[in-house]
Amino acid sequence: MLLAIDTATRYASVALYGGRGVAAEHSWLSHNNHTVEMAPAIAAMLAQQGVASEALTAVAVAKGPGSFTGLRIGMSLAKGLALALGIPIIGVPTLDIIAYAAGDPGMPVVAVLEAGRGRLSVATYRFRDGLPEAQGDVAIVRTADWAPEADEPLLLTGELSPELVDRLLAEPDAEHLAISTPAGCLRRAGYLAELGWERLQQGEVDDLDALSPLYAHQPTTGSES
Repeated sequence: MLLAIDTATRYASVALYGGRGVAAEHSWLSHNNHTVEMAPAIAAMLAQQGVASEALTAVAVAKGPGSFTGLRIGMSLAKGLALALGIPIIGVPTLDIIAYAAGDPGMPVVAVLEAGRGRLSVATYRFRDGLPEAQGDVAIVRTADWAPEADEPLLLTGELSPELVDRLLAEPDAEHLAISTPAGCLRRAGYLAELGWERLQQGEVDDLDALSPLYAHQPTTGSES
């Protein structure tokens, strides 16, 4: 059974995944309480499923981008479990999780993630063989100024505030934009778990010592949400 942990932003999520798919999942708005909420959430989920921690065979973790504090908490917990249980660890880019959750809409997918201080992390994906492939690097943009280059139909998904959605839909090329519903935008650990499970079956696991959070920009003084 694979455990998935996502604390990349204020939205936290955990899931259990096995040969039959998602066995359990819990997602919530954390309000920056990952440190005190995550371990009890995992323990409750394991207990609800009657799964002992010793039965876990791998752990997948959202490795970023995301908030510095959130990523450190999730990565430290995942590494601690992997070390204590002697199981593989798989780090999955956060924007990959968002794009994968959209499925293949037959058009590029623009995955959006809050980057703190009025900024967004943004990446564009195209699907190949059912999996999203990033088209270029992650961009850090100002929320107030950003609009995607919509010279073809695009699906936008991820952490899109109502204010941002309203502004984007008022843009001149808004007819090219499709935007996921709020429920469809929720970043869920079930999708992280599925990506991690697929990579585990292919033997694509990470080195426990070398794996570290993927920051889209350098840390600054103070925490980011």
